[in-house]
Amino acid sequence: MKLNIPTCLACLLLLASCAEAELATHVAKTAFPRTQQQGNFKVGNPYKVEGKTYTPEETYSYTETGIASWYGPGFHGKKTANGERFDKNELTAAHRTLQMPSLVRVTNLENGRSLVVRVNDRGPFKRGRVIDVSQRAAELLGFKGIGTAKVRIDLLADESRKIAMDARQGQDTRGVEVTMNDHQQGGYQPISYTPRQTQAAAAQVPGHITDGQFLPDPVMKQYPVSPSNIYVQAGAFSNQENALHLAESLRGVAPSQVFPAIVNGRQFYRVRLGPLPDVVQADSLLAKLASTGHKELIIVVE
Repeated sequence: MKLNIPTCLACLLLLASCAEAELATHVAKTAFPRTQQQGNFKVGNPYKVEGKTYTPEETYSYTETGIASWYGPGFHGKKTANGERFDKNELTAAHRTLQMPSLVRVTNLENGRSLVVRVNDRGPFKRGRVIDVSQRAAELLGFKGIGTAKVRIDLLADESRKIAMDARQGQDTRGVEVTMNDHQQGGYQPISYTPRQTQAAAAQVPGHITDGQFLPDPVMKQYPVSPSNIYVQAGAFSNQENALHLAESLRGVAPSQVFPAIVNGRQFYRVRLGPLPDVVQADSLLAKLASTGHKELIIVVE
């Protein structure tokens, strides 16, 4: 399932102002034999949640903005969709359609914090959310206490291809999300350490050991971000008249507009309601529209 990605000038300006934050690390992961908790490469079959069908696919070109949430204590230790054990203290995430594992950069559009997380689970299953990050990732991104944040998700293509290949060959990809080298040094280049070297690194670098594997703590950086708005998108049409008709029918519910956009070379017209002041009001409006039979509803940030 391909999602419509905004290509407006505002998004381009946002990219310019949000310089990529680096996950600085001092050591790379230790190679260990395959374990039952290691996880596998997985895409999965289409599935339906609250009347909406999601079709997972393997892709290496993906960008999206929306609302992120987080999960932790209630799922800690339980099996993820690709067969790993969820650890609330690691930098992982759940996504509805991306292949597992894959690496994405999540940027908090409210405070400029940016972090690479590894997708190893399915979700979130609450309407209006685009990604569920682990508790630790939410802490580092600065929205654990709030619960949600406006975010941008960027798939790391080369790194995701590499870990997909590794996972298919039975290699353990856990910890890659925090042991990536600086992208200027070539991206994902894990290095094998002996147990003695791992112990030495753990004594010198802040981090923790999971299943005998030393994972250094990421170093967060913060960058300026441009203001962004929240909308509820009620539909996207190739026919402008259909979009205008829907927008007119919804004006009694909330201010509605038609936004033209080019997606993969095709012209679309998106019907959006807003802007809305916060996630709470966006959730309320989305629920109201859903109760009247609207099915193609998403919350977008732009």
